[in-house]
Amino acid sequence: MRADRETKGQIEELLNGDTLDIQVHEEVTYGDMHSSGENLWNFLYFTGYLTKESEYFRESSIFLKARIPDTEVKTICQTTILNWFRNRIKKENFQDLYCAMEDGDEERIRGILSGQLFQAISFYDSAENFYHGFLTGILSQSEDYIVKSNRESGNGRSDIMVKSSSLRGKVFVVEVKVSDSIDELNEDAGKALEQIYDKKYMEELYAEGYQKIGCFGISFFRKDCEVRSGKVQVDVLH
Repeated sequence: MRADRETKGQIEELLNGDTLDIQVHEEVTYGDMHSSGENLWNFLYFTGYLTKESEYFRESSIFLKARIPDTEVKTICQTTILNWFRNRIKKENFQDLYCAMEDGDEERIRGILSGQLFQAISFYDSAENFYHGFLTGILSQSEDYIVKSNRESGNGRSDIMVKSSSLRGKVFVVEVKVSDSIDELNEDAGKALEQIYDKKYMEELYAEGYQKIGCFGISFFRKDCEVRSGKVQVDVLH
């Protein structure tokens, strides 16, 4: 998916249930789809991925107010977007992010994640799953760390654990929150970090033999995020 900034914004609007005004070009083919956003929308309309809510004329041209027709198509679009994002991040090097986590550098982590969010296409009606998948996908790009996602297990563990392949290496516990507004980012990141300590998510890592444990509470609101970090004193866990 070759989505520029304007096209990504339009896709987000459609996924949020809004309509999109498009000029009708009946001659559009599959080969034309990537040449412009207008051709993309026409192709999706004529193949049934968009439906007409109303139409109007402007300067002898036909325009449509188009929307995603149903939940099934919306799910297909969301899955396609997530696959596109996963394929894109596989081509990137996130060594700076891992180094920032090893250093506990909140500002660098925030900057890297915000930069990725700016490029990603988001759909916020399934926000928690989106951000969890977003973060898991990025953290899974290192050969030096094993990423375990716990969101679906319901087992009382943190959202994400990032383990070094060696017990002498570092390991990270990550808890994710989604804020209702940008003003709540700082507080929610702090709550996420507190939850790690309160529920002692790091204890199983200590039991496995890890000694260097870092903790991160990360909150998201649309394309902004906040990070709070902390370390675990191993003697506290005895």
